Amino acid sequence: MAFESLSERLGKALKNITGQGKLTESNMNDMLKEVRMSLLEADVNYNVVKEFIENVKQKALGQEVIDSVNPGQMVVKIVHDEIQELLGSADARLNLKKSGVSTLMMVGLQGTGKTTASAKIARFCKEKLKKRVLLVACDVVRPAAIEQLETLGKSIDVEVFSLGTQVSAVETARQAMGYAYDRQKDLVIFDTAGRLHVDEELMQELSQMKALVQPDDILLTVDAMTGQDIVTVAREFNEQLSITGLVVTKMDGDARGGGLLSVRSITNVPVLFVSNGEKVEDLEEFHPDRMADRILGMGDIVTLVEQAQEKLDMEVQQKTASRMAQGIFTFNDMLDQFGQMQKMGSMQNMLKMIPGLGKMVKQLDDEKMNDSMKKSQAIIQSMTPYERENPSCLKASRKNRIAKGAGVKVMEVNRLISQLEQMQMMTKMMSGGGGMPNLSALQNMQRGGGMQGASKHAGSKKQKKSKKKKKKK
Repeated sequence: MAFESLSERLGKALKNITGQGKLTESNMNDMLKEVRMSLLEADVNYNVVKEFIENVKQKALGQEVIDSVNPGQMVVKIVHDEIQELLGSADARLNLKKSGVSTLMMVGLQGTGKTTASAKIARFCKEKLKKRVLLVACDVVRPAAIEQLETLGKSIDVEVFSLGTQVSAVETARQAMGYAYDRQKDLVIFDTAGRLHVDEELMQELSQMKALVQPDDILLTVDAMTGQDIVTVAREFNEQLSITGLVVTKMDGDARGGGLLSVRSITNVPVLFVSNGEKVEDLEEFHPDRMADRILGMGDIVTLVEQAQEKLDMEVQQKTASRMAQGIFTFNDMLDQFGQMQKMGSMQNMLKMIPGLGKMVKQLDDEKMNDSMKKSQAIIQSMTPYERENPSCLKASRKNRIAKGAGVKVMEVNRLISQLEQMQMMTKMMSGGGGMPNLSALQNMQRGGGMQGASKHAGSKKQKKSKKKKKKK
């Protein structure tokens, strides 16, 4: 995941300084050396790193910090604040009109996820800002882009305007504006053409379109995986078009994150959104303070709560919470919770947002957990309604029938029953507020074998223990 190695290295460097009883220039320099190497290895621009280190050193060696009760923690705060300053001192927002038709141009190179990002922002503006959105397919160079945008538009129930590939992008934009006014739309999002690299033909077309639609925002999509190229591309587009913000895509990949840390201070263009998945709902507003928290391993509980409110079915959560308060937890409840967990997406991403649980991320394998969850769902769906609600009736003959229906072994049906029994025992320990699934319950499910393969290291640990027992014998 993005920033993973940077977070680990910064965490170690800062842990050393917080363990020091007294802050001196010597141990301060040792810490700053580690921080410098961490940032450079994360592909942060050299000049940005140099200025960052100087700022931290100047503030950390001030008399107020040295004389404080816990100087180490003060240094951590200084580093946090400087990272936030790199990312942006305040949240950036779309510059939409309060009344009338707002226009937004999406620009970027090919392969950065511009068309998908257009649909994601359309969904965001429709759902959260309550705008009547029109998507316009202006990428007439690539027919597949028009088809992709139309498919995405249908999935989010947003109208897509297109005149096909035979009409120029500028003419398409001109007619789309008239269409938007006639249909009383609030926001028009133009998905423009991309190139493999910035060229004169692309910029000329985009400049003509800009003059025509007079956009309130020009958002550039950049790929988090490209490192320092983010800065280069942003600078070139900004010089030609005066872009107002960035949309960083593929944040769920193994990007080192240096480009994201460099781009704001070099180009002065703020990041507005980050995309962390392929689904249309996988888009987050960018908050510099929250991202700084994540980079330093402090979690991001606010974003997690916001995602839960947006993605989870609160009626299902309240119903399950009410039943659990009465000591009831059946296979129907388990099936509901599996569905809720799938809506939330990656368990690893969720753990990263919870303070203190970031270290558990490496113990979980999202892919194996999802496979195991789907298998469990198939087993439950092979049961009759009576069996789901009354699991105590499951004897040998019923288990055999369920296993055949789900295409699994009876042993796996028994494992799921054991998992349910553990959940029933832990019902009183779990939250009654209808919130997120209890994480200790998830760990116990892993230990009990219900989430087989969810832990990357569980099997190897068990093997080591069994070998030790044999040696003792």
